[in-house]
Amino acid sequence: MIEVQEELLKWYQKEKRNLPWRSDKEPYHVWVSEIMLQQTRIEAVLPYYRHFMEELPTITDLAYCPEEKLLKLWEGLGYYNRVRNLQKAAKIVMEEYHSAFPQTMSEILSLPGVGEYTASAISSICFNKKEAAVDGNVLRVFARVHNDFRNIEDSKVKKEIRNTIQEHLPQEAGEFNQAMMELGETICLPNGEPKCANCPLQKKCLSYQKGTCSHLPIREKKKSTKEEKRTVYLLIYQGKVAIRKREEDALLHNLWEFPNQEGHQNKKEAESFWKEQGYVLSKIEKGPSYTHVFSHKRWNMISYFIEISNYPNNSYQWLTKEDLEKHYAIPTAFKPFQKEVERKENNS
Repeated sequence: MIEVQEELLKWYQKEKRNLPWRSDKEPYHVWVSEIMLQQTRIEAVLPYYRHFMEELPTITDLAYCPEEKLLKLWEGLGYYNRVRNLQKAAKIVMEEYHSAFPQTMSEILSLPGVGEYTASAISSICFNKKEAAVDGNVLRVFARVHNDFRNIEDSKVKKEIRNTIQEHLPQEAGEFNQAMMELGETICLPNGEPKCANCPLQKKCLSYQKGTCSHLPIREKKKSTKEEKRTVYLLIYQGKVAIRKREEDALLHNLWEFPNQEGHQNKKEAESFWKEQGYVLSKIEKGPSYTHVFSHKRWNMISYFIEISNYPNNSYQWLTKEDLEKHYAIPTAFKPFQKEVERKENNS
């Protein structure tokens, strides 16, 4: 383990990427980056991170940011509860810690939306605590280096791996944690495609020696995803499109969406549906179809462009494409339809 640490730290100092949250050890920067990076690649996160920090440069700014703006800043990253919990935690830091980010593992863990990995990353990188930060990248590196065929998604196995790494952490725990993550993100890649020729641990890696890299790590087989059919309505009135806010207890709650309902309607059914609600339709045509996959379900969506010449009082917001783009957070599931609305208006 000592030889592995030395080789890895030497490689990291030479090869580490120049990422904005690495320019200092400011806990706010590391914290926001770690939350953004959950289930998202660094390349995708970078523009979001920079824009987020431009708009909300301090924890105080985050704590008092209006929800609509906050969700708009997060638009496209998905898992919106992550940013809601960021704001809840920011308020706690303001009120209970007088704006100074807590330093102990237990205090950081008590913040909403912060799990063991994130708390370990912050405490080791920012406060030099000897805590092992074990995420999917680290688990993959560990499994390959040790030729470990245990299921890394098993909570008992995860705990045992973390304990093993914890026992052998060097003094530079924060650097070591980042080096392990960097190796997993740039060299020891997932899906059986590691760049072994460039790996500093090649001579120490048991799976490389045994030719088993492409078989590791071992994960649980994914369960089949439940499919839901939905019909999306792109209602247009005098150049404006209708959106509504999703219900509190719904998936993607409090975000904005185009009117939709469960099931696939044919053109005649869609036309009747809106006429029954008092709308006068001047044109209806089939729109595009898209499928969006969540972690636990899949939406199979069809759509209709519907131009109306009147509309009754309702709870919809009627927006120009500019207002929709600038001020309202549309979930990724509905983003393709927003682009279709913009494309159609540009071509009209």
